[in-house]
Amino acid sequence: MTAVFLMGDSNMRRVWMVAVAAVLAVSVACGKSEAERQAEEARKQAEAAAAAAQKAADEAGSDLAKGAEGFAKAMEGMAGALAGAANAANGGKAVDPVSFRDLQTALPTLSGWTQGKPKGERMTSPVSFSQSEANYTSGEQDVDVKIVDSGFNQILLAPWTMFLAAGYEKETEEGYEKSFKLGEYPGFEKWDSEDKRGELNFVVAQRFLVSVEGKVDDAKVLREIAEKVDTAKLAALK
Repeated sequence: MTAVFLMGDSNMRRVWMVAVAAVLAVSVACGKSEAERQAEEARKQAEAAAAAAQKAADEAGSDLAKGAEGFAKAMEGMAGALAGAANAANGGKAVDPVSFRDLQTALPTLSGWTQGKPKGERMTSPVSFSQSEANYTSGEQDVDVKIVDSGFNQILLAPWTMFLAAGYEKETEEGYEKSFKLGEYPGFEKWDSEDKRGELNFVVAQRFLVSVEGKVDDAKVLREIAEKVDTAKLAALK
């Protein structure tokens, strides 16, 4: 399956910068070992692929089709490099993701809310993952709940690392970001007090990424919904 990306240069730049940041995080985590050398090589490959992606975007100019094709090919190369870094950092412990239908069984059942039809997908290349999501509405409140099986793949887990660090907190006049724990599971939350929008993100069993995001009357509503996710069922999935 080949994904086609139709996005502007700024979006392309943001995507590959995040990807390179992820592989850098993995590289640091490896320590001084053979795994570190493997991750360093993967990092170099990722940077080269990122440069190729940006070059493809710059040369394509207004030709979106050509730019999308070049960007997709470059991203495939980057994904391969990132996969190498993930294996180095994770000791080769990545596993095949479960079916998205299994993930759907952990979606919350919410009294007083209307649940839309769950959606799901599973991909095996270039990065393996599966995900399921559903939309919930109650009056003017509108929330999306998504569950992703990372299969212990560091490509997917690394971007969350900084936010999951205990004690992380950022506050502005518009709202806040901070780390929290849902039971035993680490996570982070964001809230925009002006728009009444927020999100809760947490990791179950160091593998399943859960996001609860949307427009609600109060930030505590998101926490209440997150608590309805069947984390015990997720933790038991193999």
